[in-house]
Amino acid sequence: MIGKIRSKLISLELPHTVREGPTICPICDREIPKSQKDAHHLIPKSKGGKTTEFLHRICHKQIHALFTETELAVTFNNAPILRAHPEMQKFIGWVKSKPNSFYEKTRKSARLKSS
Repeated sequence: MIGKIRSKLISLELPHTVREGPTICPICDREIPKSQKDAHHLIPKSKGGKTTEFLHRICHKQIHALFTETELAVTFNNAPILRAHPEMQKFIGWVKSKPNSFYEKTRKSARLKSS
């Protein structure tokens, strides 16, 4: 016989067959494999941000290579605005032709290096 509390907890558990759908990157619109999933703070933590969104690791690195934390906090704090930037559009066009698990080291933009 199972105790009342234990039977109640078991009845509240989700069935093991429930699975989440694939996570889609809001930047490149491709499925994110678990090995490439990064949580991006829409507003950087150093600027008081708490909300995160899952991105491909390469998309996440590209965002931080192009923009300062202040720019991310003030101007580029959501996916549609990031996608609209000309440099991000070039990147998205390039990365869409790669497999979902593709990763390559990202270089910081010359603009950020000089400041």
